[in-house]
Amino acid sequence: MQIGIFAKTFPGTEPRGVLSAVRDSGYACAQFNLACCGLPSMPDTVSKETIAAIGAAVEATGISLAALSGTYNMAHPDIAVRRSGLAQLAVIIETAAALSIPLVTLCTGTRNPNDQWVYHPNNGDPSAWADMAAEMSKALKLAERHGVDLGIEPEQANIVTSASDARRLIDEMGSPRLRIVLDPANLFEQATRAQARVIVAEAVEISAGHIALAHAKDRHGDGRFATVGQGVVDFADFIARLHSVNFDGPLVTHGLSASEASGVARFLKALI
Repeated sequence: MQIGIFAKTFPGTEPRGVLSAVRDSGYACAQFNLACCGLPSMPDTVSKETIAAIGAAVEATGISLAALSGTYNMAHPDIAVRRSGLAQLAVIIETAAALSIPLVTLCTGTRNPNDQWVYHPNNGDPSAWADMAAEMSKALKLAERHGVDLGIEPEQANIVTSASDARRLIDEMGSPRLRIVLDPANLFEQATRAQARVIVAEAVEISAGHIALAHAKDRHGDGRFATVGQGVVDFADFIARLHSVNFDGPLVTHGLSASEASGVARFLKALI
């Protein structure tokens, strides 16, 4: 199991500098974001020069890219916004394929028109799932064409809120290109350490065989997000359970400051 980090944790718009910081902080891989090249996270185009610069940074630093961010609101109430997001996702998928990045991470979206990570009461309406699923079907055609996997992450504010929801969507889509990104801190809002352990254990079991990437973010019992090791998530148990279902992919941390990165790397390595 490789330890990785969100590249955006580190400041900078030059890929080699950002990936050097990833390496120097003790990580072997990164989840990349095109903001690290001075582009929007979801750009309309990516130049050959930018792709070459990312590739050169990977070669120079030895940091592998486990995933590329491709998040847009797949359940936005305005179809024009969804169309624009899908067009940008096509650019992201093409970029991932050009760089041999195996996974593009998605956001299953929300009916909130202003922020793709904010809950809306209409998220539970069947039409929200239907719109998201229609968008996912189109995204999977792009992914299949380019040989890239797509990762959906259960998230309380989004349409897919649980591992069960993620499995439902995988079954509906019927594509081996649709995988799960499992972040233990996104599986609940408030919990004790014991309650969180049960929730996370169940999610790992349900997701077994479909996890492409695991995230390492923590959460306090009152719902506030926390740096790994400072909240209620039992990461020793989480990692053990990932091992028990034969997951040997990247474990990528985020939700921390650059100054905390080295300490979190040491913490996670000790558990693995």
